[in-house]
Amino acid sequence: MLADGDIDAAATTLRWAAFAVACAFGAISQRTQFCTMGALSDAVHVGDWRRLRMWVLAIAVAILGFNALVAFGVLAAGESVYANPRLLWLSHLVGGAMFGVGMVLASGCGAKTLVRVGGGNLKSLVVLLVLGATAFATLKGVTAVLRVDTVDTVGVTLPTAQELPALLAWATGWSATSLAGWMGGALGLGLIAWVCARREGREADVLLGGIGIGACVVAVWWLSGGPGFVPEHPATLEAVFLATNSRHMESLSFVAPVGYALDWLVLYSDANKVLTIGIVACAGVVVGSWAMAILGKSFRWEGFGGVEDLANHLGGAALMGVGGVTALGCTIGQGISGVSTLSVGSFITLAAIGAGAFAALNYQAWRVERMAG
Repeated sequence: MLADGDIDAAATTLRWAAFAVACAFGAISQRTQFCTMGALSDAVHVGDWRRLRMWVLAIAVAILGFNALVAFGVLAAGESVYANPRLLWLSHLVGGAMFGVGMVLASGCGAKTLVRVGGGNLKSLVVLLVLGATAFATLKGVTAVLRVDTVDTVGVTLPTAQELPALLAWATGWSATSLAGWMGGALGLGLIAWVCARREGREADVLLGGIGIGACVVAVWWLSGGPGFVPEHPATLEAVFLATNSRHMESLSFVAPVGYALDWLVLYSDANKVLTIGIVACAGVVVGSWAMAILGKSFRWEGFGGVEDLANHLGGAALMGVGGVTALGCTIGQGISGVSTLSVGSFITLAAIGAGAFAALNYQAWRVERMAG
């Protein structure tokens, strides 16, 4: 059994490793312009599917990596933050739709906001602060009470964890770990085949962004569920996942961790506030993006264009903060990390985010046409 000092040292190493992975995430995102909202906007408005293929490739790589680790016994899928047998389908739908609309108004999701902060975008700094405040309020404040008393009361309790391999294993009696390997492999390879079916899906930036971002998600899964897992904590004699806010196995996500980061900064002197891999990942994305922006000579200060621009970003940030926590994640937290586990709730959230963003993008296009007419 590890001693307390060994636990602290392991947690510190884990944080630095997560920070390094997040730096890579930020640098890759800055270099390739990886952005879910931008990918949808390109596809809807100009018919350019390159960034959407990049995003799908990231999902495919994450699915392949996570389920390979499960199949080989490195990770236990049922320990992830997305494995709860209670499927809060209404929360996923409502929160996901709110987040989708919000990321359009705020010019990007939580991850893109962090990347833009690193690139000198002061608008994104304001978005980040509002997103963090509303996210934390939805975790533990006034909107948390509203969330728990409304949408979170609606759900279905499944007979097992909500990942598709676990559900199929329950129905058939087959091995869940074997099913994870087969299902993850089939879905991941199928998505890669779709990405590469067109020449635009084989471009260097698409491959770098998709493979790089997906690999970052897998790396944090491995850190959290591998070196970060302690079967018996010396103080409690219970199994524990080190340096996580949820006390479960986690990967990259950028809504709740931003809220926890603000809480940690404001109440730093409180010994109960723990620096987690989610918090350091937020910092890592900013640092990685900043370094790439400096190297690429693309760093520049940018502010709001006017009152309407400010109002849109404030409203979008609030919708992302409330919606992201309600849906248990964002385009990265649910759309890539969650989907990589083949969680039913993650697929519902991803669909709701897409629908909300599609509606907001079309509304913006209609409004522009109306003003021009």
